[in-house]
Amino acid sequence: MTQPESLTLPRHGDGVHLCLQELIARAEHQVLVRSHHSGNARALLAGERLSRLKGRGMEFAEVRPYQYGDDVRTIDWRVTARSGKAHTKLFRDEREQPLLLCVDLGARMQLGSQLLLQSVQAAHLAATLGWHVCQQGDRLGGIIASELEHRELKPKARRAGLLPLLEAMVELQQPEQLSELSQQGDDDYWLAALERLRRLARSGSQVVIIANPLGFADAAMEQIRQLQKHAQVRLFCISDPLFQRLASHQGSLPIWTGSHSLWLDRGSGAQLANRWQHAQQRAQQLGQQQQLPLTEISAARPLQQQWQQLWL
Repeated sequence: MTQPESLTLPRHGDGVHLCLQELIARAEHQVLVRSHHSGNARALLAGERLSRLKGRGMEFAEVRPYQYGDDVRTIDWRVTARSGKAHTKLFRDEREQPLLLCVDLGARMQLGSQLLLQSVQAAHLAATLGWHVCQQGDRLGGIIASELEHRELKPKARRAGLLPLLEAMVELQQPEQLSELSQQGDDDYWLAALERLRRLARSGSQVVIIANPLGFADAAMEQIRQLQKHAQVRLFCISDPLFQRLASHQGSLPIWTGSHSLWLDRGSGAQLANRWQHAQQRAQQLGQQQQLPLTEISAARPLQQQWQQLWL
């Protein structure tokens, strides 16, 4: 990868692999989520709190002796039978919903031409959002996917939810993993990850899916459409300027794939550029049809330089 002089690598990072310190350092940028996102993004990312007021909500809170005026439908007949006195159930108004992050770290994400691999930028975005959720005290979980492995992380509060997610992304982006990825040809791993995501997401969950345009093809978008029936979904599409350059470049271009560098000649470069542009246009079209917010993020620029425009 080439790195323009005006751009610097993230703290603790090399742009290709990941370390835990690198993702922990994203905590200093989580304030950007609060300062720049719009109301719609706030509703998707921030979550809300469990009400301290107990009443007729959805989540069970406690049992207490029946009082005049209580709804008879909430009487706990088992406790009443055991104690010989009427008891009623109290429920908490459930306003908090977990945030689930689904991140593609497969072979097609292991490509970059300038600052970062797309997979590394995806991890930076997931970590930044995760730190924001952690600071809010909300629950965080998700799925980290590649051809080699799926990591399913059930939602947990604060660091108990965040740290396993960061560790999973680091482990799937290590050199030995990347070298094995280059030998894999399984294109179904992402569909399997989205199916698992549908099972993991409770009704009303908030879901953020991070992939490149190839991760939002027709079959994947159908899975997302099914997920959208019971969850709030937002898509982040990781891009690289390489694909715009390939369409018109006359010679060969160097790229880094995570496990090795290679040169793309004009013919293979044009073919890859056409596939990418078609996938990008199709993803935008399907996103509009399904009324899904889809935001593009470049792997060639630090995330903090792009944050202000992400919520427009």
